[in-house]
Amino acid sequence: MILWLNPSTGISGDMLLGALLGLGAPIDEVRAAIASTGVTGWSLEQQTVDAGGLIATRAVVTVAEGPAARPGTELLDAVRRAVPAPAADIAATAVSALLEVESGIHGVAREAVHLHELGGVDTIVDTVGVAAAVVALGITKIVCAPVAVGTGSVVTAHGTLPAPAPATLALLRGASVVGTDIPGETVTPTGAALLLALRARYDAPPPMQIKSHAYGAGTRQLPARPNVLTAVLGTPLGALHHMVLLETNVDDVTGELLAHVVAAALDAGAADAWLTPITMKKGRPAQTVSVLTEAAAAMRLEALLMRETGSLGVRRQAVTRAAADRRESTLDYRGHAVRVKSGPWGSKAEWDDLTRVAAATGEPVRLVAAAVNALIAEQA
Repeated sequence: MILWLNPSTGISGDMLLGALLGLGAPIDEVRAAIASTGVTGWSLEQQTVDAGGLIATRAVVTVAEGPAARPGTELLDAVRRAVPAPAADIAATAVSALLEVESGIHGVAREAVHLHELGGVDTIVDTVGVAAAVVALGITKIVCAPVAVGTGSVVTAHGTLPAPAPATLALLRGASVVGTDIPGETVTPTGAALLLALRARYDAPPPMQIKSHAYGAGTRQLPARPNVLTAVLGTPLGALHHMVLLETNVDDVTGELLAHVVAAALDAGAADAWLTPITMKKGRPAQTVSVLTEAAAAMRLEALLMRETGSLGVRRQAVTRAAADRRESTLDYRGHAVRVKSGPWGSKAEWDDLTRVAAATGEPVRLVAAAVNALIAEQA
């Protein structure tokens, strides 16, 4: 599953946890994962709230402890005990990132870091809870829009600091951010650490079929806008491939030779090859020969194009191709194997196999194709 996030008003651990619960993460499984750390004195509830006109989910974390400050290694030991193990790994990565940046900011050894605001049980609940929810939802890829960062200052145990706080800025290194007029803290260190631990990629929504969406509610009330984290859950339509498109225009090559060039390019490993009729200068009819290929094969196929067509130049441009999930299978038609390619929206038999079967059986190709398509539909 793919998770796309839009932190238009920022992100915190409880906002992300609320969004995941809103997407359907079972709260009992999340609670069980947190309880497996052995930490006590906490509760987690899921509330549906009106957040500036949007129905959102709030993760309400209540802790019974007093001062939150404690050695960072205690938090790390606790989250490493979480079950299931993949959730423990994610939570431990987040807490380790928190310790690393605090170590750098204060100039102390990582093992000597003493957490203040981040040292509470609520940090354990947020990190393990988010990790467990991600595992329960089967999320394997997270893509995030630019994170909105606030202005002004934030009050911490070390005094009033500029926003974003130093720890948050360090954790956002490599992330995409965008400014906002919201004063104070919009991104918490825990929220930034979780994005890091989850290996979020910052980009537009990937090709996917949307299954559900939810809004994770923040605790602050913002004027004229809902303080929510948008979360969209979907299944991938296919992978994005970075490809190279090679093209050359020719007006002195016969149709037979052009057909040979297309076939030769495909045999040489091109992902696709095709011809497009065009009109060149002085009204001359011509063809554009196009070849789509992986970057590693671009130079080889470029040479093939010039060698086979006699062209003096080939245009090259980088393109991105979204490829749907596909699989290949074989069915039997009157004792003959026919290869079938299947995608999300249908299946198609290989034309070469249909003509081969038609030649072997003496049937017209159109009747063989109709019979094979009926078998495909029956199996589907």
